Amino acid sequence: MSKHFTSVISSGFGKFASKEFPSIIQHIINASYVKLMGLDMSEFREPSTYKTLNKLFTRAFEIPREIPKGKTKLLSGVDALITDAGTIKEGIAYQIKGMSYSIESLFGEHHQDAAKKVEGGEFINFYLSPKDYHRYHMPMDLQILSLTHIPGKLYPVNFPLLRKKKDLFIENERVILECKDKKGRTHVLVLVGALNVGKMVVTFEEKIQTNSEIREPQHYTYEELWLDRGEMFGWFEMGSTILTFSKKGSIFPEVAINQKVSFADVLGTIK
Repeated sequence: MSKHFTSVISSGFGKFASKEFPSIIQHIINASYVKLMGLDMSEFREPSTYKTLNKLFTRAFEIPREIPKGKTKLLSGVDALITDAGTIKEGIAYQIKGMSYSIESLFGEHHQDAAKKVEGGEFINFYLSPKDYHRYHMPMDLQILSLTHIPGKLYPVNFPLLRKKKDLFIENERVILECKDKKGRTHVLVLVGALNVGKMVVTFEEKIQTNSEIREPQHYTYEELWLDRGEMFGWFEMGSTILTFSKKGSIFPEVAINQKVSFADVLGTIK
């Protein structure tokens, strides 16, 4: 499956999802999607009130979820399934059990030092399905040092592909956020594109244009950009994956593979 082919499919789906149809037709589209995917809309507005399918995908909570008190509690930043988690060894993490990949290759040329700094630390993979809440939030208080958008393919990130497609995360389009916590320890968040993901939006960087004609990595740096634990910083326009990497000894996750998590769940401790 070529990059051009996956991009055309995703671009076409994105245009459909962003189109505002007459209200009766939009109502049918939205209701059908909710039923087909089994969306739980109990925390959100009525499906018929969203004027496009994309607005339904990127829906905000009607009543904000409560963030657990205590800065030492590590949060889930998303509603997702944990597809793998573990310790980074010799620059290697896993897209799923038995399928390793190089963190240096994933992070790209601008974040090679960060790849070295998270050696021996923890990685966690969060898969957001099409039925999940699509917004992403900060798992802890972090300073954003830099961000890189790396164009790539848009393969699906489902279980069959994770099990058989080597270097899936490395081939797919992605956005790398290099961060540090209040003790100066490195943390990296990676947003991974996928088939039918119209866009990956980052609220603090409007220049990011994913699933576009951009062919070369785009790199941005920041001064004193801090985001609070639980703060929303963007969304997928359809389901996809977020990968987190943390310096050794900075976090102690308590998670299991195939565990379903929700935004604001406590996933461990921050030391």
